[in-house]
Amino acid sequence: MRIGIIIGRIGGIDGVALETEKWIDVLKKIGHEIYIISGQYQERKINTHYETLVPEMSFFSPESYWGQKKAFFFPDTNTQELLDHINMYSDVIAEKILKWINKNKIEVLLSENASALPSHLEMGWAIKKVVEKTGLPTITHDHDFAWERGNRYVSPHKEINEFVEKTFPLREPNVINAVINLYGKETLKQKFGIDAIVVPNVMDFNVEFGKLTPKNQSLRTDLGLTENDILLFQITRIVRRKGIETAIKLIEQLNDKRIKLVITGSKSDDAGALYFHELMELIHELNLHQQIIFASHIINNKGLRGNGNERNYSLSDAYAHARATTYFSIYEGFGNAFVESVLAKRPIFVNNYKPVYWPDIGSKGFKTVMLENNELTNEKVKEMQEIIFNEKLNKEIAEFNYELGKKYFSYETLTKKLEEILEKVERLKR
Repeated sequence: MRIGIIIGRIGGIDGVALETEKWIDVLKKIGHEIYIISGQYQERKINTHYETLVPEMSFFSPESYWGQKKAFFFPDTNTQELLDHINMYSDVIAEKILKWINKNKIEVLLSENASALPSHLEMGWAIKKVVEKTGLPTITHDHDFAWERGNRYVSPHKEINEFVEKTFPLREPNVINAVINLYGKETLKQKFGIDAIVVPNVMDFNVEFGKLTPKNQSLRTDLGLTENDILLFQITRIVRRKGIETAIKLIEQLNDKRIKLVITGSKSDDAGALYFHELMELIHELNLHQQIIFASHIINNKGLRGNGNERNYSLSDAYAHARATTYFSIYEGFGNAFVESVLAKRPIFVNNYKPVYWPDIGSKGFKTVMLENNELTNEKVKEMQEIIFNEKLNKEIAEFNYELGKKYFSYETLTKKLEEILEKVERLKR
């Protein structure tokens, strides 16, 4: 089938873009032709010959920026002007999508979160117009929803809230909703009576990841560390919901100067750097400045190590040097860093983050040290110490989790899920 993907941006490191690339890989492997229409193509090329750019679909376009500002941040009293703006630019985008559909003879549409989260009002409405007009079978890959973001998508205007409720998520007879966790499935059923399909985030277990190589061997020395240092890695962005302060407190409680926490995120991840400065204060207060290493200057969250002598390492290189990883998030839509640790064969210390960890991941049987509400009890710290220092146990846990990850979160799992969805598509086409 000719499958047309509609996405605000692709080629970067945000979760929606990364999972979309994985869907593209699998869909192509099972014989489908993929076309992409997007408002922004970032670092990586996806399908060179099948990419269409529509600038108005970018989250950073003047059209989207103005709509978001007036709807949620700096609303005017005149809502009609805003509604007219959304309608006009949704028509512009819809017309371009329709031309793209006709030109490429698209048979199935795949909307990547653009029909779930109202972060681009004009694009979301445009997709709805296209789906209603064409009647094409449409899959919506819904990563997160407005009600999961607190007050972010609540407008002071009743008309805007009604518009958001009617448009997001997309719900039409020719639409199949795919969500990334059980919470999303249950919520769509309760709110709208929709029977969504859960498609977990996955990793390619057929590709080597987190392996020591001649190219990444020098990571320790480039960080000013020695072979005697024992490295725990926090391989996430620096944002408050990641619970990095718990990882820092863990280093103090482990009470061993050889143990270092390497944080790969950058302070630029944190708008205003308020949380970053709080972490710096905590490090100073606990006198851990020799044991907490910030590594964003040489660990590139976006790409691979270069071919020259530059100090530039990938996330795979970071996992290669980890004795274990810390992942004390309080909220996640899924948790790619967890599956990455499993793929890299590294034990993981995790918080029972809401609403996903236990229902979607922990209950599968993974061996971890799991905190509740990020409480570092003496018992939990001892469990972590045992895993850090007992090499045999460390490897046994890593291998066990790897096999379990392969079973539940691999490309093979994704293939089965997509085949299930495409069977539904075929029934819609009849």
